[in-house]
Amino acid sequence: MESHMIDSSRNSIISCVLLDLFLLVTFIHLISCYPIYVPDKILLNCGTSEASSFNGEIWVGDSVSSFLPPEYGNSSSTLLLSNMKDSLVPKVPYSTARITHSPLTYSFPSSPGLKFIRLYFLSSFYLMMIPSDKAYFSVKAGPYTLVSDFNPSDFAEELNSKFFTKDFLLNVREDKLTITLTPSPLISKAFAFVNGIEIFPVPKSIYFPGSKVPVPYLGHQQILLTNDEYALETLYKVCIFGGENAFGMWSDDSRYISRSHIGGVLDIYTLTVSLNYTTLSSKDYNYSAPEQIYWTARIMGSDGDANMKNNLTWSFPVDSGFKYLVRLHFCEISIGVTQPNQRVFKVYINNQTAEERMDVVASAGAPFTPLHKDYVVMVPTESGRRKDLWISLQPNLESKPKYADVILNGIEIMKISDSNHSLAAMFQLRSEQRNKKVQHVIIVVAATLGTIFGLFFTFIINIHRAGKKLKWRNSHILPSNSSSSHKNIQTTVTSGLCHQFTLEEISIATSNFSEDLVIGEGGFGKVYKGIMHHDGVTAVAVKRSNRRSGQGYKEFQTEINFFSFCHMNLVSLLGYCQEGNELILVYEYMAEGPLSDHLYKKRKQPLSWIQRIKICIGAARGLHYLHTSTRHPVIHRDVKSANILLDENWVAKIADFGLCRTVPSLYQSHVSTEVKGTFGYLDPEYYKRRKLTQKSDVYSFGVVLFEVLCGRAAVNPVAVEEENEKVGLATWAMHCYKCGSIDELVDPHLAGNVRPDCLRAFVDLGIHCLADRTADRPTMGEVLNTLERILYLQDSLEEQEPHTISTIACD
Repeated sequence: MESHMIDSSRNSIISCVLLDLFLLVTFIHLISCYPIYVPDKILLNCGTSEASSFNGEIWVGDSVSSFLPPEYGNSSSTLLLSNMKDSLVPKVPYSTARITHSPLTYSFPSSPGLKFIRLYFLSSFYLMMIPSDKAYFSVKAGPYTLVSDFNPSDFAEELNSKFFTKDFLLNVREDKLTITLTPSPLISKAFAFVNGIEIFPVPKSIYFPGSKVPVPYLGHQQILLTNDEYALETLYKVCIFGGENAFGMWSDDSRYISRSHIGGVLDIYTLTVSLNYTTLSSKDYNYSAPEQIYWTARIMGSDGDANMKNNLTWSFPVDSGFKYLVRLHFCEISIGVTQPNQRVFKVYINNQTAEERMDVVASAGAPFTPLHKDYVVMVPTESGRRKDLWISLQPNLESKPKYADVILNGIEIMKISDSNHSLAAMFQLRSEQRNKKVQHVIIVVAATLGTIFGLFFTFIINIHRAGKKLKWRNSHILPSNSSSSHKNIQTTVTSGLCHQFTLEEISIATSNFSEDLVIGEGGFGKVYKGIMHHDGVTAVAVKRSNRRSGQGYKEFQTEINFFSFCHMNLVSLLGYCQEGNELILVYEYMAEGPLSDHLYKKRKQPLSWIQRIKICIGAARGLHYLHTSTRHPVIHRDVKSANILLDENWVAKIADFGLCRTVPSLYQSHVSTEVKGTFGYLDPEYYKRRKLTQKSDVYSFGVVLFEVLCGRAAVNPVAVEEENEKVGLATWAMHCYKCGSIDELVDPHLAGNVRPDCLRAFVDLGIHCLADRTADRPTMGEVLNTLERILYLQDSLEEQEPHTISTIACD
C-alpha cells in the first residue's frame, strides 16, 4: 500500500513536470511564431501623458508609453511659450518636453533594417525656469552618436527659427532601438531635453544602393555605401519652390546660390506633360524626391555668351572632418531640349570634377525623365570649424552643345558617420566660443588690474599737469556754433569690415568734387564719378551727403550696415569716408547709369524689348535675394527705375539701401514704420496703415515694370491738365487694362518687336504686382519666375518665326 502511494506520488510529480515542459515549449513556440508587435511608425510626444492629434496623425505621450523606463514617468517638465497664442510654433510636439539631468534611455521595439529617426527640438531659450545655456547634451541611437555637446538654442539661432528637427538614417540590427540623451559632463547642472521623436522604417535602396554598386568618391577610389557600415544625417534638401515627401519639407535653394550668376528658373507648371519614372520601384516612390521638384529647374538663362563666363554655384555650410553624400536631381524639362548633346555641362563639387560631360537626356534616356546622381566628397578638418561645401555647374563647350547652359532640379546633402560611428563634429562651434569666453574673462581681469595700476601711476605723475590736460581735451570738442546739420555725426561708424577711405583719397579721386564729374543727384546728395588709386586704378561712384537734404547720418549708417550684401544684382559698397562733417559712400561704378535714363530721359539709345526683359529679371533677382536669402528678410523701401543701375554689360543691379528695413523674424508679417519712399511708387496699404511688408517692394516693382513697357515716368506732372488718370503710371496702366487697351501702354520705340503673348503676360504680371491688397500680390520669387518664362517665350517664338513677328499698334 505504501509503495503504491509512493509510485502514485512519483507519477504525479512527473506529470506536473511534463505539463510544465509542454507549456514552456508551447510558449516558446508562440513567441517564435508571433513576435513582439513592432509599430510601423512611432510618433512620441515627450513630456506628457496625453495623446494628441497633429496633421492627421496620433502622437502618443511618452509618460504612458512602454518606451520610457518607469522611473522617468513622473520626472518630466512641461514647457510653455510665453507667446504661444501668437506663435507659429506647432503645439504638438513642441509645447511639452522631456527634461533630464542624468542619462535617459528610450527603448523602442524594432525589426532589423534601415530606420528614419527625427528628433524634434524647440529652442531651449523658451524653457520655463531653466537657463538655456545649461542645455548641452549628446544623443546616441544604438552605437551611433548623433549629436555631441549640442545646444538647441545655438542651432535655432543659426537657422533663425524657434523650432527645428534633426533627421537621421541608420541601420538597426537587433529587435530594439535605444535612444539615449546624456547631459554634458563638462557643464555644471547641464540638462538634456527632447520635444518629440519620430521613427519609421524605409526601403534599404533609397540611399544605400547595396554592396555591389559603388558611389564615386571624389578625389579617391570608389566607396561602397552599405547599410551595416554608415549612418546618415540629413542636412539639406533644396529645390526651386520647395516640396514634401515622407522625409519632410524641401526648402528654397535661392539662399544658397552664390558667386557671379544666380541663374534663372525653368518650369513646366503650364504644360500638360507627365514625368516618366522608369528607375523607381513602387515601394521606393513615396520616399524618393517629391515629383514637384522635377517640375522646375535652375538654369543659367538664355544669354549663352554670359553663361560661358560664369558658373552656377551653390554653397552649403557643413562641419569639416566628415564625408558627405551629395545627391543631385536632374530632369530635362525644356521643350527645346529633347535630344542628346543639346545641353551638356560640367559638375564640380568642392572644386573636384564630378561630371565632365553631364547630358541629362542621354543619361536618363529621354526628356521629362527624372534621375539622380550620387557622389561622396570629403571635407577636410580645419581647426574644428565649419566650411562651405560647393556645388558648381558650368557649360561644356568642348562638346559643342546646342545650348551653352546647365540644368539642375534639386540637391540633397547628407553627412556620413565616421569610423567611430559618430555624426557629431569633434569641435563644436559653441564649445570654441565658451573656451574663448573663459580666455576672454582671464584677459579682461588681467587687463583691468593692469589698467587700474597704470591709471594710478599716471595720476601720481601727471597730477600737476591737470590744467594743460584740460586744455588739450577742450580743443577736441566741436565748436558749439558748428554749422553741421548732422546731429549724430560725432558717432563714429563701428563697422570694422567695411573699408574706410580718407577724405584726401576721395578728394583726389573726384578732382576735389568737380562739378564736371557729377553723374547724378538724389535725396542723399550728389554722385560723382571718381578714379580711385587704391590697389590699382578703379572707377568708382562717390555719393556725398548734402547737409541740407532730408537724408543724413541715419541713411549713411544704414547703407554701411547693409554693405555685406554680395550678389551680382546688387550694387557693391566699396567703402565710406567719415571725417569732420563729411559723410561719403563709395560704390562700384555702373557705366550705363540708371535705368530711368534709358527709358524716358531720352539721353540714351532706347533699349530693345529683350534688353528690357533681361534688366527686369536682373532687378527681380536682386530683390528676391534681399527678401529670402539673408539672415533676416530685408525690405528695400525705395524700388524705382532710378535705383536700378546698369553696368557696362547691361547687368541690372539694385542700388541705394539707405531706406532699407529688416524684418526682425520670420514670424512677423510686417514692420510698423513711418512712410518713406518715392511718390508714384508707394504701396497704398503701406501709405495708409504704416505697415511695411516685402509686398511693398513688389508693388513698387510693378510700377517699374510699366515704366519699362511704357517708356515714361511713374508720375507725369504734364498730364495734370490733360487726362487725370495719366498723372500716375500705376493708375493709367490699371485704366488701360480694365478698358482692354493695353496696346496704348507700349513704348513707340518697341513697335513691332513685342510678341502679343509676351505683352499680355507682362501686363498681367504688372497688374498683379499693383493689386490693392497685399495678399493678392505675388512674391518676388514668383515675379522672377514669370519674367524668366516671358523671356523664354519671346526667345522661342522669335527663333521659330524670325521674320514674321506680329506687330503691335502703337499710336
